[in-house]
Amino acid sequence: MRVLLLLPFIGLLWLPFYNSELPALVGFPFFYWYQLLWVPLTALLIWIVYRHEYESGEA
Repeated sequence: MRVLLLLPFIGLLWLPFYNSELPALVGFPFFYWYQLLWVPLTALLIWIVYRHEYESGEA
């Protein structure tokens, strides 16, 4: 389950994937809103891993 915590690193460190201006969202280029999208996604992933480890007694 801890492997889920690698997703933000992979998604944000692979710069050629999101190094573009289009598609824009509410005037923000893709480069910016893609990074901002990862903030709540990362928090959600951390919570999921925490709950899983807390319930299984690994924490």
